[in-house]
Order: sequence, then structure tokens, then C-alpha cells
Amino acid sequence: MKTVDLIVPCYNEADVLPLFYSEIYKVLEDCPSYEFSLIFINDGSSDKTLSAILELAEKDERVKYISFSRNFGKEAAMLAGMKYSSGAYVGILDADLQHSPDLIPAMLEALEDGYDVSAARRTDRKGEGKVKSFFSHMFYKVSNKIIDIELAQGAQDFRIMKRKVVQAIISLPEYSRFSKGIFTWVGFKTKWFEHANRDRAAGKTTWSFIKLTRYAIDGIIGFSAVPLKISLLFGCFFSFLGFAYAAYIIIRTLIYGSDVAGYPSIISAIFILGGLILISLGVIGEYLARIYMEVKHRPIYIVDKTNLTVKTEPKP
Repeated sequence: MKTVDLIVPCYNEADVLPLFYSEIYKVLEDCPSYEFSLIFINDGSSDKTLSAILELAEKDERVKYISFSRNFGKEAAMLAGMKYSSGAYVGILDADLQHSPDLIPAMLEALEDGYDVSAARRTDRKGEGKVKSFFSHMFYKVSNKIIDIELAQGAQDFRIMKRKVVQAIISLPEYSRFSKGIFTWVGFKTKWFEHANRDRAAGKTTWSFIKLTRYAIDGIIGFSAVPLKISLLFGCFFSFLGFAYAAYIIIRTLIYGSDVAGYPSIISAIFILGGLILISLGVIGEYLARIYMEVKHRPIYIVDKTNLTVKTEPKP
């Protein structure tokens, strides 16, 4: 039987874990030709998530867990799960049941048919706020114009991959990770599974608008240098306007003589140019901040507890 490791990142998911296990258990029982392991990643939860995972591990030997020393984020949790996995197939899905476990059998079948990755994407954003939906749509629209890879509209982290794909992903050493981009960047033959949006089965989401905005910025900066080029273009454009305006003033003075300059136009120019300078410095600062984090070579996560047989983190 082929082995399948399903990675489940968890942050304050104590209320939903029993529901998740009940639903995923039925799906796994319907796939007797595979040997499954559930790798729960406790991402520094402040509720009883770890206790709930330990209870599941006591009654089901297929349940494995990795518990972080603190909250390192979902990106770190997914990476840890992939590094500690050993299955021929490796999947990722959320514990809140917004990723439908019912798709797993069809996703495994696609891998058997020759695909390297089976990935899910939403066909709608039912139940999501209009503002959040609008900015999410704009993110995909803008990012696909300025980065070298194309992100599928509505793509999710929910996927099942062959071992070679996982090895390619964990071989990328960057500290600031944007997995949606990494999944696309490594390539491989992918089959998409569309499904309707599902509400959380229990609990509250921890993805605020600010966190999503920061995540989007990480994605663009991690895969594109276009923002830096835009700053350069702005600088060139306004420098040209400045020289043109200076030439106009000189010619006008030679023809009509000097006059009193208008303070409103000067103040407006100062504010506009000052704002553009600060924006450009901010863009450069974002890139420098990521370089700063990369060169420190800090670990992306720290494991506190695990029941996996590999007690030290395997290298890619």
C-alpha cells in the first residue's frame, strides 16, 4: 500500500478538531488501499488544541503531531509537516473543514493517473465579506501581471503531492515564505479540483484583513522586483518634469521677466514629491527587511514536542 501523510496546521482549533477528525476518519476508511498518517502541527496555540491532538493520538496510532515552542505561522507549520513527512504522497488541508476532505479520494486517483499534484481552488467566495473578496480578486489580478509565475484564481493550500514535489518545495531555503507562489514556482503537472466555499465548522478565523494584506505583500515582494522598477520609473518621470519645468521658468523669465512664484504650487509639489520619495523608500525598505531576515539564518520554526520517530529535523 502507498503511504499518504496528511498535514493539518492548527492554531487555536480545539473546538473544531473533534469534528475534523470525525469527518476525515470516514474518508480514510473509504480508501483502504492507502496507509494514512495524520500529522497535526500545533502552531503555538493558546487554547486546548494540543490536548485535543494528544487525545486523538492516544486512540489512533495514525495520528502524529508536531508542537511548536510558540506561534510561527501557517507557512512554518506547512514546511515543518513536509520536512517531517515520509509518505509517498503528502497532502495539506486546514482543520476548520473549509477544505473538504471528501475531495481526497479523487485527488489520490488523479495522482495515480499520472499527475504530480492534485490541488483545490474555490469557485466562489460565499459567506466572505465583499471588501475581503474584492481585495482578494485584485491581488490575483495585479500579482499575475507583475510576477513571473501565474497564480490560479482561488487557489488554496489544500493539495496532495508526490514525494518529488515535496522535496522540491522543502529544498527552497527562503525564510519569508509564500507557499501559493512556491507551489506554482516548482512546477510539475497539476490537476485542479474546483469546489464551493465552505464556512468554518467551528471557532473563529485568525486571518484578519491586516494579516492578509501582509501576506499579499510577502507574495509580491517574494516573487517580483517590479515594485523597485516602478519606484525607478516614478523617479525618472518626475525628474523629467522637474527639468522641463525649470527650462520653462528660465525661458519665461528671459521673455517676460521675473514674477512672484505661487506658494500653493510649491507646497503641492513638495507634498507630492515628498510622498513619492517616502513610498519609494518604503518599497526599498520592504526588500531590505527581507534580506535582513534571510542573512540572519534563524530557524523558521522550533519544535517543542513530537511523537514522530524522527526526533531531529531531517534535511531536504
